[in-house]
Amino acid sequence: MADFNLEQLIDQVVEKLTGNKNAVAQFKKDPMGTVKKILGNIDLDNDVLEKIVSAVKGKINLDEIAGKFGGLKNILGKVKGLFGKK
Repeated sequence: MADFNLEQLIDQVVEKLTGNKNAVAQFKKDPMGTVKKILGNIDLDNDVLEKIVSAVKGKINLDEIAGKFGGLKNILGKVKGLFGKK
């Protein structure tokens, strides 16, 4: 197995998935396959791949939650503006 930095590999996968709905959908269907495809010809044990998949899932879920709360914050600001002082 080659030398690698696990955090860099995780960031690389997250970067490829971010903003790409098709890639995220593929990741949700086949996480291991998607990670292997994104990372290319890197020789990794299944244990390492599972750690990468788990970390990527966590980062994607946090990004989705943050995005939803950001959208909610914008909506609440607009609603508040409707009832604000004139």
